[in-house]
Amino acid sequence: MFTAQWQEHQQHYPTCPLVFHRKGQPIKDFRGSWERACREAGLSGKIPHDFRRSAIKNMVRAGIPERVAMRISGHRSRDVFDRYNIVSDGDMREAAEKIRRAFLGSNGHTFGHTSLISEQPAVLSH
Repeated sequence: MFTAQWQEHQQHYPTCPLVFHRKGQPIKDFRGSWERACREAGLSGKIPHDFRRSAIKNMVRAGIPERVAMRISGHRSRDVFDRYNIVSDGDMREAAEKIRRAFLGSNGHTFGHTSLISEQPAVLSH
């Protein structure tokens, strides 16, 4: 797909150095096109940062090291990256379940911490 797009770009706009353009001219405002694309995709009201946030969360959940995710997303500071890497209640429940499973161990011994093996994962408050 990228090869075909590049060939089309070279054929129609060989002197245009821009990757994103409108008929060889700089794009001055993309909001109208963005809103239309989101509406047509059934994602009305989304902003680019929503998708950046989702991409970061997906990378972290997939186990990609955060430093690598920062490089991919273009974040230069840890503070800004952390603002995009939002922790949800679901993330907290999943962490509690992982702790519960880890403490069960292979022999099921809880070393007296019976609350760690309850049927419901612990809900942590913050």
